[in-house]
Amino acid sequence: MVRKPLAVLANIAFPRSSATIIYEIHPFRDLRWLEAHRWWWDSSVQTREPCVFWGMRISTRRVAMAAGCVASMLLMAHVCQQVLECQREEAYRKDSGAVMQPEQDGLSMVDWQRVEYHYNKDMPLIFVGGVPRSGTTLMRAMLDAHPEIRCGEETRIIPRLLAMRQAWSKSEREKMRLDEAGVTDQVLDSAVRAFILEVIARHGEPAQYLCNKDPFTLKSSLYLSHLFPNSRFLLLLRDGRASVHSMISRKVTIAGFDLSSYRDCLVKWNKAVEAMYSQCLQVGPSRCKPVHYEQLVLHPRRSMQEIMRFLDIRWDEAVLHHEDAIGKPGGVSLSKTERSTDQVIKPVNLEALSKWVGHIPVDVVMDMAEIAPMLTRLGYDPNANPPNYGSPDPLVVNNTQRVMKGDFKTPANLKGQPQVLQNTSETQR
Repeated sequence: MVRKPLAVLANIAFPRSSATIIYEIHPFRDLRWLEAHRWWWDSSVQTREPCVFWGMRISTRRVAMAAGCVASMLLMAHVCQQVLECQREEAYRKDSGAVMQPEQDGLSMVDWQRVEYHYNKDMPLIFVGGVPRSGTTLMRAMLDAHPEIRCGEETRIIPRLLAMRQAWSKSEREKMRLDEAGVTDQVLDSAVRAFILEVIARHGEPAQYLCNKDPFTLKSSLYLSHLFPNSRFLLLLRDGRASVHSMISRKVTIAGFDLSSYRDCLVKWNKAVEAMYSQCLQVGPSRCKPVHYEQLVLHPRRSMQEIMRFLDIRWDEAVLHHEDAIGKPGGVSLSKTERSTDQVIKPVNLEALSKWVGHIPVDVVMDMAEIAPMLTRLGYDPNANPPNYGSPDPLVVNNTQRVMKGDFKTPANLKGQPQVLQNTSETQR
């Protein structure tokens, strides 16, 4: 028997013929290294005696192990090549200021009628906000009644995310650490934008126009106008005395507001509304519209027509009868857990306009102009008790009479846990 030292044979199947790959390894001095030579050998060799490795029979397992080692080395070489390429790209990006662009900047949804909608940062998002108890829920319910608009309930999480983003920017030390870690303003803005768009789009039914109603969101209207360049803002403004009375009488907890003190709440209201109003003015009249709650209630048709023109959305009579669309597909979605639900189920009425008169302590009333100077700036008379907000439209007078008689329906299909719905309380938030 003729033995070929250090020979390894392996069969390889080809489409038309069969051949044998032979690896013959020659020993060298001190056996410190081996050199492999490969050539093709006619498949007839397969009939010869099995190959040996220094006198030992080569098993299929050893052949597989050798092939695995070769494959591992090739894979490692490929990985190393990719790492080097990534390092070169990163160095180029840092040197030239190149920016990686996301492959996809948006999302798609399909509604209950199988209509597909596409959303991205350039869409005309609508943001509704203001100091809590200023009519924001009524405003979004009237918008929700429009067949092409969907607002939905408060997300609660968007204002908190915006507050965190603002805190990161204010701290120079934190900003420096983030920049050094590669978490730049551009990275953060992209992440915040994607998060907000995802939450707004997916927390309710899809529609042609999406809107978000989180009262304190408009404390960041300037930043949001940068994230979403075609967005619009509706800032709800209400007599601060009415807003504060609503907070205290309905025990609506708001961070930083002492509900046991009218004076403290009015001071906090003044600070909050001043910040929002100032940002609204900076965003500009083409993108941010102040909406007085009193005028919305007294003259809903005129107010909503102005708002629809501002939003560049076609007019629809449904916005004047939001109560009829509650709980219906594509209509107004309300949750029993929201504090204003028991008020918004009613048609637009006058019940809440002057409900605060006679409840504010005398000493606070005497100092009202000094405590809340934004009242005067927004067009309210701080010394009028009660003030004259104007005369209501006939439709509103009729609605108010119906509400006083209890002539309105309580929707059966509301979200959330059951709660007692009151018919004799302040009407719109």
